[in-house]
Amino acid sequence: MSDENAYAVLEIPDYRRLLISRVMVTVAVQVQSIAVGWQIYAITNNPLFLGFAGLAEAIPAIGVALYAGHVADVVDRKKIVLCSVGALVLSLALLWGCTVVLPQDWSLVTCLFLVIAVSGIARGFYVPAIFGTVSDIVPRHLMGNAAAWNSTVWQASAVMGPILGGLLYGWVQAANTYMFSTILLACAFVSFSLIKTKSVINPNRHDSVLENIKEGLQFVFSNQVILGAMALDLFAVLFGGAVALMPIFAKDVFHCGPQVLGVLRAAPSVGSVITAAVLTHHPITHNSGRVFMLAAAGFGLCIIGFGLSTNLYLSLFLLAISGALDGISVWVRSTIFQLATPNEMKGRVSAVNSMFIGSSNEIGEFESGTAAKLMGLVPSVVFGGLMTLLVVAITSIRAPKLLNLHIKDLYKETE
Repeated sequence: MSDENAYAVLEIPDYRRLLISRVMVTVAVQVQSIAVGWQIYAITNNPLFLGFAGLAEAIPAIGVALYAGHVADVVDRKKIVLCSVGALVLSLALLWGCTVVLPQDWSLVTCLFLVIAVSGIARGFYVPAIFGTVSDIVPRHLMGNAAAWNSTVWQASAVMGPILGGLLYGWVQAANTYMFSTILLACAFVSFSLIKTKSVINPNRHDSVLENIKEGLQFVFSNQVILGAMALDLFAVLFGGAVALMPIFAKDVFHCGPQVLGVLRAAPSVGSVITAAVLTHHPITHNSGRVFMLAAAGFGLCIIGFGLSTNLYLSLFLLAISGALDGISVWVRSTIFQLATPNEMKGRVSAVNSMFIGSSNEIGEFESGTAAKLMGLVPSVVFGGLMTLLVVAITSIRAPKLLNLHIKDLYKETE
C-alpha cells in the first residue's frame, strides 16, 4: 500500500461515521476507567481491589462472549451495537447516580463493582458486533488500510481519554466525570444510528446456537496463525500489563494526583498513535510474523524498565515505547483476523478473540493487583515483563506458521 491510497478507506462515508462513533465510545470508557480506578483506590487504599475491578468486568464479558459471537453472525450487527451502547449509557448513568447518592465508603465500592459487571456484559456483545460491522462496510482489499485507521483512531482516543479523565476528576470530581462519559456515550449512540449498513447474515443461521459456537471454536483452534496471535497477545497482556497499578505509581511512587495518572495511562497510546499513523502509509506486508514477535518481546523489555524506574519522565518514555511496539502487534493481529476469517464467521471469531485478548486486559489487571499485593509493586511488574519474554519464546517455537507469516500472502489467497 502506497501513500497515494493510504486514505482510501476514509472515502467511504459510513466508515467515517463508524470511526467517529468508536472514538466517542473509547474516550467515554477510558474516562470512566480513570475515575473508577482512582475512586476505588482512594477508598480502599488496597491494590488488590484494583484487580478485582478488572475481574468484575472481565467475568461477565467472558461469560457472554461465545453467545454474543453467535448473535453477531445471525443478527444485524448494527442493532447489536446500538443495544450495547445503549446499555453502556445506562451503566454510566448509574455510576453517576451512585456517586452522588452514596457516601465515599464500602457501599459505594460495592455499587461500583455491580455497575462495572453490567458494563462488562454490554462490552461482551459490543466487541464482536463492531468487529463484524467493519466487514459490512469496507471491501476486502481495503482491510489492511482499515486496520491501520482503526488502530490510529483507537489509540488517539486512548490518549485523549485518560488525560481527559484525569483532568476532569481533578477539576470536577467523580460524579461530574461520569456525567460527561454518559453524555458522550449518548452522542455515540446517535452517531451509530446514522450508519447505513446491513449485515450479511450467516447462511447457517438456522443451526442451533451450540452448533454455531462449536463451528467458530473449531475454526479458531484449527488455524495456527489466528490461534498463535491470540495466545501471544493474551499472555503478553495478562502478564505484561501494568495498567491496574498506575494509580499506585501515580500516588505512591511519583507522589502526584489523578492528572498524572491520566498522563501515565495515556503514554502508551501516544506511542501507539505514532506507530499506527506510520502503518497507514507503510504496512508490514513482509516478515509480518517475525516483526509481530519482536514487537511483543520489546514490549516486555519496556515493562521491565518501567517497573524499575523511579523517574517520572523515564517511565513516561518507556510507556510510550511500549505503546509503539504494542501498536505494531495490534495492526498485525487485526489485519490477520480480518483477512483470514470468512465474513459469516467474524462475530464468533471476534468473540473468541475478545475472550483471549479483550478480557485479558481486565484479568491482567486482576493478576497485576494480586501480584503487587503478594510480591510488592516493583517485583510484580518486573515479573510480568519477564513472563512476556518467555511467552514470546514459546510462541515462536510452537507457532512456526505465525512466525513465518507474510501478510501479503493473505491478500493473494482470495485474488
